[in-house]
Amino acid sequence: MTQTLLTQRLTSTDASFLYIEKPEAPMHVGSISVFDGEVDFEAFVDTVEAKLPLLPRYRQKVVFAPFNMGHPTWENDPNFNIRNHIHLAQIDAPGNDTQLSKLGGQMLSGMMNRNQPLWEIWVVMGLAGGRSAIVTRVHHAMIDGISGVDLTKVTFDLSPNPPPLPPKPAPESLAISSNPDITKRLIDGWLGSVEEGMKSWTDFQTGLLNFSQTMTRQPSSWLIPPATISNLNNTGMLQTATTPPTILPFNRPNTRDRRLVWSEFSFAEARAIRAAVGGTVNDVVLTVLSGAISQYVKLHQQKVAGRTLRVMVPVSMRREEQRGALGNLVSVLPVELPLDIEDPLERMRFVTKKTGEMKTARVAEGINLFSALLGTVPASMQALLGSLASSPVPVFNTVCTNVPGPQIPLYVTGKKMVAWYPYVPIGFNMGVGCAIMSYDQKLFFGLTSDTGIMPDVERLKEFLEAAFAELREAAKTVS
Repeated sequence: MTQTLLTQRLTSTDASFLYIEKPEAPMHVGSISVFDGEVDFEAFVDTVEAKLPLLPRYRQKVVFAPFNMGHPTWENDPNFNIRNHIHLAQIDAPGNDTQLSKLGGQMLSGMMNRNQPLWEIWVVMGLAGGRSAIVTRVHHAMIDGISGVDLTKVTFDLSPNPPPLPPKPAPESLAISSNPDITKRLIDGWLGSVEEGMKSWTDFQTGLLNFSQTMTRQPSSWLIPPATISNLNNTGMLQTATTPPTILPFNRPNTRDRRLVWSEFSFAEARAIRAAVGGTVNDVVLTVLSGAISQYVKLHQQKVAGRTLRVMVPVSMRREEQRGALGNLVSVLPVELPLDIEDPLERMRFVTKKTGEMKTARVAEGINLFSALLGTVPASMQALLGSLASSPVPVFNTVCTNVPGPQIPLYVTGKKMVAWYPYVPIGFNMGVGCAIMSYDQKLFFGLTSDTGIMPDVERLKEFLEAAFAELREAAKTVS
């Protein structure tokens, strides 16, 4: 059956990543993964091409409505060629992690070509020990962290000996719908804007009702009744919303160059720390990151006493039945952490208390409601505001996202993926971001840096590793 209805209008949240994107703030997510052996490039291209019927977005590009009357739509690309998206690269053998980091940074820098589907993959050969790597980037308008993991599980294999590939799709099964004329696009854009506004208003009303019902069902022993502004202040939200963050050494206007460095830790050790001290694995991550940034601030001859780190922590709002769906279903927690707590256990307990209060206060859900309300604003106004988005000071010091990945190994052309280093986009006066991927019983930390702001990101990586070791040893003393 000919597929002619693969188009879909972007949601307000998905479109926002296109509206706010700038050359110094490209909005794609990505990763560098390392394989035990050399990936067969041609076989990999054939594998992805054979799976394209499962990945319709991979053949679609973004088409903007005239005058931004509605949010953009995903339209089949009539000039799609998989060779424009999957490339072969070579490092002078035997290549090391530093060379891969620099090459990967070049591949992850810059905005993506909006005239074609918004994804790219490089297969990198020449690493020491006969290893190879795959560098990927996909625009944030297409996926969030959770859907990105789901997407990887489709393009990669769950076994070194996967079943035979399905036959390549017949050309008629990938039929390209004709591009409508400008009048039809203008009308469709206007109708789409009305539809999106009504949907956002409905989502806001439904979310507000559910939020209110949840509040009224909670027992009186709740620590923070979020219905009252005075008690919301206990989470620090009022201060966060009304005051700029502390300006740290990496909070300056962004450049266009990026670098990704990484560390890896035992997932079992992180869970052991959580079990000993309390909290979650994400609390372990925030404790380690804040400790590392504290040391980095000291390295740059700045004081930490009385200063805080404001972290944007993405929170998935994706329900189980929404696994596998593309797009963004995410809110954020704005977590403010002191930089002057030296004892790692005390720091961990502060982080756990802070995030626990914010979860109890349903802060992420409240921000998600606000996002739904913003979705009622006409697309043309959202696009205009996005293009003007800038600030003399950052809203956050950094971003830290923790994405749960599969705890079993993945393979590409029979080669096992032994490391998976995630990349998170940064911009708007944030010179560094941290992404964590749990995969195959390990925690992989990826530090995205703007090399014009933070040329010494390797020092932060060293402090990160030291902070984890310090917390791990301190947790062993907890009875």
